[in-house]
Amino acid sequence: MTHTDDQSRDFWDRLDDINSGMLGLVQDPRLVPMSHYAEPETGTLWFITAKGTDLAQAVAGGPAPALHVVTEESAGLFARIEGTLSLSDDRAKLDELWNAVAASWFEDGKQDPDIQLMRLDLTAAEVWLTGGNLRFLYEIAKSKITGSQPDMGRHFALSF
Repeated sequence: MTHTDDQSRDFWDRLDDINSGMLGLVQDPRLVPMSHYAEPETGTLWFITAKGTDLAQAVAGGPAPALHVVTEESAGLFARIEGTLSLSDDRAKLDELWNAVAASWFEDGKQDPDIQLMRLDLTAAEVWLTGGNLRFLYEIAKSKITGSQPDMGRHFALSF
């Protein structure tokens, strides 16, 4: 499958409406819930975590292949996102991303010495776009009446 600019734009638009997914390393099947911050211009997802987390410690020695899985029926996006996860000390990016949710995890706010910024430089994604909950119900009902297969949306791959 090849992708078009429309597919890429739809992916980033829908991803921007979602707050979190499951992040982990390819070499370790344990995925953990993480809030992501999308940067379509650079093909990057950013994460704010603590230095002591398993993921932060796992990439402390250098970047590693990683996986971020997003499933959000209301946004109509299901995606397996692949890339390279690394640590970042970019204070300007932390300032840009900082919000009330991140602040609730760190006692000393943005100045907390335990804050660790991570970046996932995307390499590929397999994407399923649907019409959301109501569209799903409509398509199922329509298929029962007409006997046709329900239209469950679009499926495509992206390379970054």
